[in-house]
Amino acid sequence: MSESPQKKPSVQTIHIDSGQEGQRIDNFLLGFLKGVPRSYIYRIVRTGEVRVNKGRVKASTRLQVGDSVRIPPVRVAEKPLQRKPDTRLLQRLETAVLYEDTRFLVLNKPSGLAVHGGSGIHYGVIEALRILRPEQRQLELVHRLDRDTSGCLLIAKRRSALRTLHDLLRNNGVDKRYLALLEGDWPQDRVEVDAPLQKNTLKSGERIVRVDPAGKPALTRFRLRQRFSDSMLVAVRLMTGRTHQIRVHAAHLGTPILGDQKYGDEAANRKMRSIGLRRLFLHAESVGFRWPGEDRDLIVRAPLDPELELLMKRLEAGEGATT
Repeated sequence: MSESPQKKPSVQTIHIDSGQEGQRIDNFLLGFLKGVPRSYIYRIVRTGEVRVNKGRVKASTRLQVGDSVRIPPVRVAEKPLQRKPDTRLLQRLETAVLYEDTRFLVLNKPSGLAVHGGSGIHYGVIEALRILRPEQRQLELVHRLDRDTSGCLLIAKRRSALRTLHDLLRNNGVDKRYLALLEGDWPQDRVEVDAPLQKNTLKSGERIVRVDPAGKPALTRFRLRQRFSDSMLVAVRLMTGRTHQIRVHAAHLGTPILGDQKYGDEAANRKMRSIGLRRLFLHAESVGFRWPGEDRDLIVRAPLDPELELLMKRLEAGEGATT
């Protein structure tokens, strides 16, 4: 069996710029030496093979602008060539940018596209954007959306912006709002679900999330926007950011999101497919926050895609109602 081709190792010296400052040296190396085991990274730091400004450092040392980082020879196996996204998808992503400045951009992510590759997925939004914009070498996801969820997705264009946005997220400084079409109806117009969520992995390997007292705290606020005969359009505000939170909390209420193949009702989904719903009806409608030092909030909104807009018109016309 032939060995995988490898890059010829050599000592490298990296000079830290403004987009890289503030990172811990271990995190910097994990990103720079992609594919190298974490344990090896810590070993070369601990033994002094990695040096900053010619001196030994700890893994927790934070980098500053102008620092000189010596990286010892490290063999990194070349990754096999991956299938690249087709031109139509790249063009679609380029036109899906809702807002952009020098720090970050907000994208209207299409449903059905993962935010990143892995687990059999050749590429996602972030890999496609890096192909579209090879000169922007620090593009990173700020947060995630489920593969089947559309709408506002934040992408940092520099590491300093990524840190700022992560700080805002940790301190509830980012207001994320969603639209969802739910099966059934509630007597009230506002519902709050405060129910802890626990991740589970089934024997098949499928990941599923359940309401569980042993889980992590999760709070979701639902507000009715429009009633139809067998469904309702609701606005959703996430107060925490757990995996599948809206989907699981909606199902917990007995009103699952329509089009949800994991937590939804198959009979209701089948009926909605007959009038054109072939995806999860969950859309990240808006994202808002105030950048530190600025005097007003930035709010970006993502329009529904044509498929969901058409479905709304059909529901308003009474299609899909119980007879």
